[in-house]
Amino acid sequence: MKPSITPTSIEHKMAENDFIVSKTDLKGRITYANRIFMQMAEYSESELLNVQHNIIRHPDMPRGVFRFLWDTLKQKKEFFGFVKNLCANGDYYWVFANVTSDFAHNGQVQGYYSVRRQPSESAIQAVAPLYKEMLAIEQRAGPKEGPDKSIAYLQQFLADNKTSYRDFVLNLYKN
Repeated sequence: MKPSITPTSIEHKMAENDFIVSKTDLKGRITYANRIFMQMAEYSESELLNVQHNIIRHPDMPRGVFRFLWDTLKQKKEFFGFVKNLCANGDYYWVFANVTSDFAHNGQVQGYYSVRRQPSESAIQAVAPLYKEMLAIEQRAGPKEGPDKSIAYLQQFLADNKTSYRDFVLNLYKN
């Protein structure tokens, strides 16, 4: 069960050359977490292993982003995106995430790898208002329809800007 944590307004920043690495099973339970992940999230290894990865999900993150992530992975494509994560003490940190399938020798997906790096301030400033609007849409629509409506908003935003999600986030990361 996910612990009840009250978010604070204190941000932690990843070091430029740090990488957060984790691995999950097919259900999203953590099977590996590197030391930087444990340090940033402020959890011990024993507190993370075999726990749902959403233990670090910040309430400011729209559920639609994670629905989009899982839909991308189901298509056996890799996901790139910006994520605001929650520390065990309520503080937060932003990451640029790359999530990809872990394939067994027989070609079947057996889990997922995620590598996260430091995002730029300009990227966070670009996605934060988008996520805020997606979250507001979800709250107005309710838990059943909210994620789909926020994804629809995201897709309209991308169409209006004549870009794909992947190109949008990769351009933000590169710039």
